[in-house]
Amino acid sequence: MSQTPTLRSLLFFFELYGICSGFLQDADNCTNNTRQFKVFSVPGEMAMLNSTLVSPDVFDFNTVPYNITWLDSKTGEEISNQTGRVLVRGETLWFLNVTLDDSGEYVTILRTPSRCYRQATKLVVHLPFPGECGRPNKVRQELTKGINDKLSCPLKDYTYKLNSYNVSFSLTWHRGCEPIQNEKDYIYRPSSKLYINKVNAKNNHSYTCTLNFTLGGVTGSVSETIDASVIENSMVPQVREPTNGTISAQIGNHFSQLCSVFVPGAGPPFVDVFWSDHLKMITSIDPAHRVYKTNQTLRNQDVPIKGVWLEVLLTFSELRKEDFHINFTCQAQSGHGYHQAYFTLVPADPNILIPIGFLFGCVMVFSIISVIIYYMFKVDIVLCFRRVFPVLYTNKDMDGRLYDAYVACLQPCAIGFSEEVETFTLQTLPRVLEKACGYKLFIAGRDCVPGEAIVDSVEENIQASRRLLLLYTASTFSSKKHTSSKTSTSSINNNLSKNNNSEDNGESKMGEGGSGERSEEVFPDTRQNLEVLLAMHKTLLEGSLKVVLVELEEITSAQLALFPESVQHLRKKQGAVCWWKEQRKRQRRRTCMTRREDEEKAEGDAQLSPSLSPSSRFWKEIRYYMPVRGKRAVYPERTALLNL
Repeated sequence: MSQTPTLRSLLFFFELYGICSGFLQDADNCTNNTRQFKVFSVPGEMAMLNSTLVSPDVFDFNTVPYNITWLDSKTGEEISNQTGRVLVRGETLWFLNVTLDDSGEYVTILRTPSRCYRQATKLVVHLPFPGECGRPNKVRQELTKGINDKLSCPLKDYTYKLNSYNVSFSLTWHRGCEPIQNEKDYIYRPSSKLYINKVNAKNNHSYTCTLNFTLGGVTGSVSETIDASVIENSMVPQVREPTNGTISAQIGNHFSQLCSVFVPGAGPPFVDVFWSDHLKMITSIDPAHRVYKTNQTLRNQDVPIKGVWLEVLLTFSELRKEDFHINFTCQAQSGHGYHQAYFTLVPADPNILIPIGFLFGCVMVFSIISVIIYYMFKVDIVLCFRRVFPVLYTNKDMDGRLYDAYVACLQPCAIGFSEEVETFTLQTLPRVLEKACGYKLFIAGRDCVPGEAIVDSVEENIQASRRLLLLYTASTFSSKKHTSSKTSTSSINNNLSKNNNSEDNGESKMGEGGSGERSEEVFPDTRQNLEVLLAMHKTLLEGSLKVVLVELEEITSAQLALFPESVQHLRKKQGAVCWWKEQRKRQRRRTCMTRREDEEKAEGDAQLSPSLSPSSRFWKEIRYYMPVRGKRAVYPERTALLNL
């Protein structure tokens, strides 16, 4: 049975309703993106609705296939291309000639093999205000008075999209209804900016930027109006650091440079601070990278000028050769102005302080060690130097003196005299110093001329000697005659005169007791006292003789207090050569040897023989104070003067 025309019309209506309902029902099942955008336009211009669903935040559009559909929410119909009116290009819907009827909500449906997304964009169409140029919806921007400032056209999305289509366009500016020419006061800049020189009150106006292009065979335009207001307080960023200079650094070192920006004024500044080199911006904030920066920090300042400090630190974990001789620029940019400053790294001059300090330290350490070694081994060093370089020292044989040393020793019957002292004086000393070392000594009792007066003998032989060896024991200066500070040469001469007369009259041949016994006690003490007086006078007052103190026994503090003050002073000043130390050392060594060999034999040795080796410590010290046996000859004139 054939269908009637009414029935066929009814079936067609239900099919169309089902299709429209299917689209809307399918759209309702998609994931809704709550971000809704509004686009404002006026009749006769072009308008662009752009979906943000094609984004890595939504899905991986580089690997996942997808398709996009635009729907009119008023009719539920899919929007397709309409010549001269509508152009659909993927996620972008273009109205090539906007009318009031185009105002409404448009839905983007994005489908992938597994998901569906939905987003609504609203187009708002307003009529221009009568008698007013520009768009009814204005964008507010501020200009700072007295500086060079700029306005940014809010059509960046349009220029970006047209560039992606390779569509050419042009941009024009109007101040109110008057077109702005690219001239001195107003300068067109790339990135849709209009620079204004020396902003003043007359720039407090509305400005319209118009983008002219051809798309889909239709030539049209789109405009935005900026309501510019001139403000008095300056919020232009000022880069205080770096300071457009060079900085010295070492290759391989760690290096950091702070970018410090001051923004005067009240309120939070909208300033971007960033670093760049001669090729690119430095964006890394990862310390694992060799070159990185920190996040921007902010701190407020109230005095002396109210404002805000912004700081970004640029860090090089290791400087390389390519980092030098290029500019690293800190840039501060805001809607109120732009400022930048740079620094350049140059190789640092070699730091001479380090090697100088190291050298000075080495010299100091070497000097300290040398001084310590010298004082520890001074005697050995000096003797070695004398032996190796004898030509540096004058030959003393030509100085007119007969003896190298006068030995002032204890005489028989003197306090402190013993066989050991006599053996040391008459045997040990000559054996080592004269036979082994070649010195010539004058020893009283051995080298005296018979019948010569003691005063003359002492004075002449001390004058003919280069040194005086003063031998003493602990009891040498303990008698009243030696400790008395009032003893004089005249009293000694009187005693000597009396002694000589007594000998001539035969009184010296008397037996025990009487004047003969008294003479034996006075003579030795008188000679040694005279030797001490003359020696101290020449060494302490005249400085013509050097006295060497030879200490045969260990001296206690109480015994030292009985010594003449001159001897105490000389002992404190230059010290004494201690024979008893050499004996003690040798006794210890011999004791250790005898214990291992034969303890019974060691007990029988009552007296230990002294060391006769010139290389022992005692004899080295004696040789150190003795005259140097040099080989350098003196001039005859000098010898004659010495003989005088």
